[in-house]
Amino acid sequence: MTILLILIPVSVLLAGIAVWSFFWAADDGQFDDLETPAYAVLDEDGAPGAAPVHALQPSPQSSTARDEHARTPHA
Repeated sequence: MTILLILIPVSVLLAGIAVWSFFWAADDGQFDDLETPAYAVLDEDGAPGAAPVHALQPSPQSSTARDEHARTPHA
């Protein structure tokens, strides 16, 4: 029963922190534009400084070496 003397204030404190952080994010403009980030994924140009798409795809040489390595028997 004495554990309630600890758990109730802790839960009220955590709830207060959650409410404070929500209002802080709302005042800071976190929820101002909810549409643009969803469409940014579809942008073909990508973000400035992002790796080009061809750099993310494996080169034909690396896949050939991988296939040859897979065919060789292991000792």
